Amino acid sequence: MASKIVTSLVRILFLSLLFFFLFYPDKLHIKFDYPGFPQSDSVYVRMAKLAFWLLLIIEVLRIFYYGVVKSKAKGLLANVTTIVVPLLVTLIFLEIIFMYIPQSHEGVLSKASQIWWEKYWHPVNALGYHDKEVVNETGKKNILVIGDSFAAGHGLKDVSERFSDMLGASLGTENYNVYNLGVSGADTRDEAERLTKFPVKPDVIILQYFPNDIEKVGREKGLTLTGSEPYADLKGPMATLVKRFYLPNFIYWQLPHTGFSTFDKFVQKAYTDTTILNAHLRDMSRIVDYKDSTGAKMYAVFIPFLFQLDKSAGYTKPVEDYLKTHGVTLVPLNDGIAQIPDKERVVGKNDGHASASVNALIAERLAKVIGKP
Repeated sequence: MASKIVTSLVRILFLSLLFFFLFYPDKLHIKFDYPGFPQSDSVYVRMAKLAFWLLLIIEVLRIFYYGVVKSKAKGLLANVTTIVVPLLVTLIFLEIIFMYIPQSHEGVLSKASQIWWEKYWHPVNALGYHDKEVVNETGKKNILVIGDSFAAGHGLKDVSERFSDMLGASLGTENYNVYNLGVSGADTRDEAERLTKFPVKPDVIILQYFPNDIEKVGREKGLTLTGSEPYADLKGPMATLVKRFYLPNFIYWQLPHTGFSTFDKFVQKAYTDTTILNAHLRDMSRIVDYKDSTGAKMYAVFIPFLFQLDKSAGYTKPVEDYLKTHGVTLVPLNDGIAQIPDKERVVGKNDGHASASVNALIAERLAKVIGKP
């Protein structure tokens, strides 16, 4: 029996090399070549981790069987081992389970959100947009929807739940092509760049705006957002544990972190600082100028902080006023969102992006104004 225990210990020693290879490749100066590395694991890396955990369980149970069960060992060490081994095996099985549980998040920050992204972020066209392929068809009007993650449909499991796709279905594919240029994390400057480079010229432009669109300009002008960096509240071994393993990572992201009030103060300062606001409006003018150069009609939907409707309207009013004076039609949403229960406004507990219900409201309002003769 002693020899069987020794062989299992030797195999665990070799498994430890695989452990560092899979979980700490940076310590070995190893880089994997796949999209998303090192923030996320590819499906093949997760399969390798699954194999590692199963092999480890086999060796641990083998040692427990020959060292405690078959030898009928007694005493403190045997009692502690009898408690620790089932607990360890349970934790490993939970780790394996959470390697395959998706959950959308504000960004692709958590491991569960990376799994969600891999599972649901389809289709992606040749230009990199979460949308169908671009086909410039004659005889149809082209509607370009520009925006950030709200336009892209972050948190929605199917593009059919997204306002751009609902709008296309409502207007009719025989008369309109609706293209979605939404990109997570985009700001107004990014949107202007992508809009002008898009290979299809628009008959209609729809701008989706969110109060954090001013964030990058605010940072450039010296505003700081404290406590917003992911994992900034973790130190030492706990940081390593949470960043590299699925179960503790999932638990970590169920807990509250940076509060809304912190970001609320940042946005309030940004919209009331004329230097920041004017720089932001200069970025917005590029979209307006492109609208004028193409002769396209332009509509704007301002998606508010979904639990702070009045505050959002107050912050973004200068941008709304700017767009109105430059011939952009604003499509109001807040009155409709206020009728949707709080929990039904967002896609999930850890993701504050707009739900399918809010997207349906946006599509309905847009269809009414665009469909008018």
